[in-house]
Amino acid sequence: MVAVIGDTPYNIVLVVHILSASVAFAPAFVHPLLMKQSSGMDPGSRQALMGYIGGNARRIYGPALIVNGLLGFALSGMSDGVYALSQAWLIVAIVVWIAMNGLIHAVLMPAERAMAAGDNSLESRFDIAGPVVAILLVVMLVLMVFKPGA
Repeated sequence: MVAVIGDTPYNIVLVVHILSASVAFAPAFVHPLLMKQSSGMDPGSRQALMGYIGGNARRIYGPALIVNGLLGFALSGMSDGVYALSQAWLIVAIVVWIAMNGLIHAVLMPAERAMAAGDNSLESRFDIAGPVVAILLVVMLVLMVFKPGA
């Protein structure tokens, strides 16, 4: 066993887990605002903005979401059975994490790339997938804080 709940290694992984969640979910709040604020920009400037958003999603936000989930698995393994992957709240959390990854990597990132290339036909994806990701974030936070059924 590497650590148990409350030990320094466990706490370090927990802090990095929380930090990676903060990084991964920042776009859920910032990008909808940027989309609204940039709607009046000239097309070239908006394309550049979408290029930055898409690049950050590929280099920062997407990987942070993946790392966040992997660290969650690590925390479960380090908890000495307290947080077993067979618990319902963790199973639901895994399903939510997979759904968020799917929406971000298969829906939002391709739309960001298309808009960065000047194709605005996928912009409606933000209006649909963005709020769903935000709702899934709230569900995930409720699961992580209240651990229903634990």
